[in-house]
Parts: sequence; structure tokens; C-alpha cells
Amino acid sequence: MTRRGADLLRSELHRLKTVERPANSQAIGEARAHGDLSENAEYHAARERAGFIEGRIGEIEAKLANAQIVDPKLVDAEGRCVFGATVDIETDGETATWQIVGEDEADIKAHRISYSSPIGKALIGKESGEIVEVKTPGGLKRYEIIDVRYE
Repeated sequence: MTRRGADLLRSELHRLKTVERPANSQAIGEARAHGDLSENAEYHAARERAGFIEGRIGEIEAKLANAQIVDPKLVDAEGRCVFGATVDIETDGETATWQIVGEDEADIKAHRISYSSPIGKALIGKESGEIVEVKTPGGLKRYEIIDVRYE
């Protein structure tokens, strides 16, 4: 994962532990104060939310513990598309720039694609000037790699 991706996960973890968890604990306490728990929808919803929060905290902690942080600026892949690389491509006369990132960081609107996406898989290992073909729901698309950078 990139440093940016790790920072985003740390930020989410901090928010879950310092904001979401305490607020949900308070909601459980307030719901308990309303009496009979067996038919208390607020209580059951808050308990379900607590389970979600704790599960997400565990998931993020495990990801961060097992993550290998990659700084794209330190990558020297001799012009090949690798994890963390920023790639300029052209297809159908239009150009686009994408950074190849981990699944948790992928955000097509921010021009970040997952290395495990069909396009990411097709780009990995390729160099400037190469053309890759990707099966998409709309049919076969051809992408020409214009430039590969490590920013």
C-alpha cells in the first residue's frame, strides 16, 4: 500500500476509536435507559452498529500490521508500470492519468485504480509505448501507455 493509503486507514482507525465507538457506546446507554431491551429497536440497532465498528477496527488494524508501505518516489522500475506508478494512457483519442494503488485506496474519480482491477492487471509490467487490451463490460478496449512516472 502507498503511504497515502496507510495514512487514510490510520485516519479512519483514529476516527472509529475516538468518535464512532464512544458515540455508539453512549447510544447503547441511552437505549438501555428506555427499559425493556427485548423490544427496543434503538438498542438493537446500536448493538449492531457496535459490532460493525469493532469489526472494521479489527480489519484496519490487521491491514496496517501486515502492510508493506511503498513510496512511489523511491521505486526504480526502469520505466515499467508497477505498484505506485502514475501512468499516462491514451484510448480512443482521449488521454487519462492513473496511479496504480492498493484496493483500499482505489478511487476512479481521483484517478487511482487498483492493481487488481482488469486495467491495473493489464498495465502492470508494461512500458511506455506498449499497447494493452482489456476486456471490459463494454467490449475490448485498447490503451496505449504514453508515460510512466514514480511520483
